[in-house]
Amino acid sequence: MEEQSKTIFDRPESLRDVVTHYCPGCTHGIIHRLVAEALDELGLRERTCGVAPVGCSVLCYNYYNCDFLEAPHGRAPALATGFKRLRPDMIVFTYQGDGDLASIGMAEIIHAANRGEKFTTIFVNNAIYGMTGGQMAPTTLEGQITSTCPNGRNLEDVGHPIRVSELLATLATPSYIERVSVHSPMHIIKAKRAIKKAFELQAENKCFTMIEVLSTCPTNWGITPGDSLDWVEKNLLAYYPLGVKKRPDQGDK
Repeated sequence: MEEQSKTIFDRPESLRDVVTHYCPGCTHGIIHRLVAEALDELGLRERTCGVAPVGCSVLCYNYYNCDFLEAPHGRAPALATGFKRLRPDMIVFTYQGDGDLASIGMAEIIHAANRGEKFTTIFVNNAIYGMTGGQMAPTTLEGQITSTCPNGRNLEDVGHPIRVSELLATLATPSYIERVSVHSPMHIIKAKRAIKKAFELQAENKCFTMIEVLSTCPTNWGITPGDSLDWVEKNLLAYYPLGVKKRPDQGDK
């Protein structure tokens, strides 16, 4: 008697069966999958709408099997605000990199969080501009070399890297903000839990939610994919500590 095979790992229904454009070693693909798994497990896909940014993940609407909107550079939180207010029954999320969110889009994310807009932001932080050629970002570390600071980031000239999660956590409005990473299997499992929690809170109409995900960029860091995982562990985690930065019960509203 033939044994029947059993599938124990498969593509999430919320992801399309297509090849992505991401560079070898980039962890955008992992983050995409975690978001898709969370939507599947919570049964939210049919009423979900994502907002794509400008940056490496500008084409993420090609990879998700749900509705999507495309926002101008940095304006994803503003677009998400309008759509969520128009359709509060929908699950809305923005997917943004550190250049898109923490530079040109800083005002949008701060004010959306301060108003307590009830959508979810997936904030991918790889400490560099990816799509445009590896320039210094608001999150680039001190001394880190990029195409626009070949001698390393100089704090006297451009200031300190911005810790976005800690910054938003100072706002009085209740929110759920957590920083995670995807550079190892253990951290990927924890990141999945945080992303799923963010969508659960949105489905319950509780609060603004943002998950910051420390990610890799081997191409613009100028190192191998394997070394980029070590670089996250040795450098990014030291300046961007992981963990919950704010819970929904912390706020004056």
